Amino acid sequence: MDLDGPRQGKAAGRGARALVAFLHGLGADGNDLISLAPMLEPLLPDTAFVSPNAPYPCDMAPMGRQWFSLQSREPETMLAGVRAAAPMLDAFLDAELAAHGLGDDRLALVGFSQGTMMALHTALRRPKACALVVGFSGALVKPEVLAGEIVSRPPVLLVHGDADPVVPFEAMPAAEAVLQANKVPTAAYRRPGLGHGIDQEGLQLCVAALVQYLFPETLPDAGTNLSG
Repeated sequence: MDLDGPRQGKAAGRGARALVAFLHGLGADGNDLISLAPMLEPLLPDTAFVSPNAPYPCDMAPMGRQWFSLQSREPETMLAGVRAAAPMLDAFLDAELAAHGLGDDRLALVGFSQGTMMALHTALRRPKACALVVGFSGALVKPEVLAGEIVSRPPVLLVHGDADPVVPFEAMPAAEAVLQANKVPTAAYRRPGLGHGIDQEGLQLCVAALVQYLFPETLPDAGTNLSG
């Protein structure tokens, strides 16, 4: 199944020097996170933004899409779901990079919730490391398998509200620990009182990291302090 979704940015048609791919959460679609592009574009020159629709209709809501079913949250079932969707996302990212004449080092993935699960799983197993992974309110699926499967170690920024009723906040420090144990440069930020969402402070952290890793020449110190 071929993925597609909305695109935005002055460089979406030609001349892009970087690509930001947004990965939406369960029950949403590509139109959800692409709405962030107008806020990011002024600080990310010559960047193309794309937000693919997940491959399947959501089976827990009357509308929207899903990367895989979450009717069962058993770790093995979720791992099977993310593994089934990952090749489709890989193919989409490869095609988008090729269309812009860019390498993986010019790609950033920004995920929310289930999109974060997809971003972390996929980016760490791609043959070449992307520039950055930003994960909001998500989790690392079946973390114990990572050590035997990791291929790439892109820098990772995790942001999670400690009042999240959907994906427990504890998923963030758990993911951080496993990522760091596998030598993935990782920074994790707790957002006090935030539920399942993205707040202004989290968005600012995301922008700073994107600038730092995609256009470091424009802002030498973006302030995210990612380290291995």
